[in-house]
Amino acid sequence: MNDEAARPVATLVADYKEILKRVLDNRPSGTRQRLAAALGKNRSFISQIANPGYSIPIPAQHLDTIFHICHFSHEEQREFLDIYNRAHPNRLQRMSETVPMRVLTVTVPDLGDVRRNRAIDDAVADFARRLASLADDLAN
Repeated sequence: MNDEAARPVATLVADYKEILKRVLDNRPSGTRQRLAAALGKNRSFISQIANPGYSIPIPAQHLDTIFHICHFSHEEQREFLDIYNRAHPNRLQRMSETVPMRVLTVTVPDLGDVRRNRAIDDAVADFARRLASLADDLAN
């Protein structure tokens, strides 16, 4: 049997949390707080989901928000999802099957500043995620 395939789930959870921790450690201050706000959680929740010492898995419904707010590179996201899928087989597939999404285009002003434009983009994306979460809660 392949040693990699036999790794315990807790070890795989620690591995993908290590990737999140590394990404967060390389982002500007305030990223953890922005992530907490986007998820509707306390900052301590972010500390727990980014701590490889805690074996509690990261909820699949939070992954898109985490990738967006933390600005995961394509390689970081691929590596994270590869390990996440090995730790939790079919969890992401079940999520995609239960939450159909559609695209909505929104026009916002260009503020002429990358940082300010990103703040507006993040706010609109956060609003859309919260609205989708609310709609999903109402449907269940």
